[in-house]
Amino acid sequence: MKKRIFSVLLAAMMTVTMMSGTVMTVAAEETEGKELSVQVGPNPETIDPALNSAVDGGNMILHAFECLLTYDQDGNIAPGQAETWETSEDGLTWTFHLRDGLKWSDGSDLTANDFVYSWKRVCDPNVAAPYAETVLGMVEGYDAAIEGDLDALAVTAPDDKTLEVKLSSPCTYFDGLAAFATLSPVQQATVEANGDAWAIEPSTYVCNGPFYISEWVPSSHIIMTKNPYYWNADAIKLGSIKWNLIEDSNAAYSAYQNGEVLMIKDVPTEEIPSLKENEEFHVEPIIGTYYISYNTQVEPLDNALVRKALTLAIDREHVANTLMQGTYTAAPNFMGPGWQDTDGSDFYSNANNGEPYMSTTADIDGALAALEEAGYPNGEGLPVLHYITNDAGYHKVVAEYLQQAWKEIGVTLEVEIVEWSSFTPMRRNGEFEIARNGWVGDYKDPSNQLELMYSTNGNNDGKFSSEAFDAAIDTSRTTTDAAERSAALHEAEDIMMEESACCPLAYYNDFWLQSSKIEGMWHSPTGYWYFMYADIAE
Repeated sequence: MKKRIFSVLLAAMMTVTMMSGTVMTVAAEETEGKELSVQVGPNPETIDPALNSAVDGGNMILHAFECLLTYDQDGNIAPGQAETWETSEDGLTWTFHLRDGLKWSDGSDLTANDFVYSWKRVCDPNVAAPYAETVLGMVEGYDAAIEGDLDALAVTAPDDKTLEVKLSSPCTYFDGLAAFATLSPVQQATVEANGDAWAIEPSTYVCNGPFYISEWVPSSHIIMTKNPYYWNADAIKLGSIKWNLIEDSNAAYSAYQNGEVLMIKDVPTEEIPSLKENEEFHVEPIIGTYYISYNTQVEPLDNALVRKALTLAIDREHVANTLMQGTYTAAPNFMGPGWQDTDGSDFYSNANNGEPYMSTTADIDGALAALEEAGYPNGEGLPVLHYITNDAGYHKVVAEYLQQAWKEIGVTLEVEIVEWSSFTPMRRNGEFEIARNGWVGDYKDPSNQLELMYSTNGNNDGKFSSEAFDAAIDTSRTTTDAAERSAALHEAEDIMMEESACCPLAYYNDFWLQSSKIEGMWHSPTGYWYFMYADIAE
């Protein structure tokens, strides 16, 4: 039984809490410095590093925690809590050497054993971390650890400054995993003393990054204050960051226009035509796909032909260029541009012998043929289908379009708009028939997105299960031959597209408004805004 943390519900009961003790005393002066006010999303479902799987929560975690490694402004792996690291000749042992004098935000010492605890916690079946298999599945002892024998995981600390990880098979992108937020360290004593509540109370949200939470008012804001114990605190120019928890894009836009916030992620779609020539309006590509999840465990969506019919009936050019006003790109494949093949070339260009898997315009004849083969000629006999989405960005207009597009093949669709705080738990728990979904890459290896369809992956919301797909992924995980690995990953995409495991709609671009007053920040291809080294021009 998966155990979930519904942080927003718990947070709604809490009062504004300030950090206490030494940190608050030292940091009081820091709050007198510049405060950067931004909006990257509404109430996060969770900001527990082990449990988060959303970009907005991830962006907040990025500023409160730091992994062994991190990324620099150019997207290259850089030292984080670990100053140096090396890999054994056979690629099976990774050794990380921590910096001197690392501290938690409460001033206590942080050691390699904190990483040992935190990584094993990600495997704890009672925690049910959605990324567990993705980030630690290649570590020796993972299979036993995920069943409850946490000590089987081959992650050890020979001393306070050294972390040693033994892999069951080489993983060339393990440095990217060591920089991924799920593998952030969390403080064992605090987590064990406070249970689920540790990640929703500022007083117990002990972290190790450039900022810590000093105030949290649910549905209003989270304030992160500069952490004086962060190893690189001297480089942090901001006194604090205010994360405005605004769900309505019009409210976010109004706050931006009024100067209350200097950056907003959620721009009202109706404003985009007038903003395209505005130098403060930014559009940048990211690696990821906007797609539809089919719950493959419920009728009639357990039938691949029904899923194929729904997929073929969609005009992706219309979705991307008209509904999304050209801010996204039509998606004929699941894996879009930007993912890196094993030889360093573009994975997308090499897929399906260089040909798209499907047309980006609607194939009504193909859709009707698939429905007839499935036993539902012209949609006759199909029950009413149900689609859930949250109301942000283009999600609602896409849902309305799906109703129209699927009506053309005899399918009736009912749409339910769900609040963001409830939407992701519903989707993850399989409480849907069809759902809006999307994935932004955490690192450039294509396994990051392809493994979403692996039968036991914690982010496999549609519960797609294919022995052939799993076998291809297993090969990609264990082979040491780059060409064989590439072939296995492409085979996996072949299988999932043939089975219509999900329905790709568009490739992501991020678009946002940002004041020219913000200096020294950057936006990454993985969809994060790095504000930690930012400054505000006078």
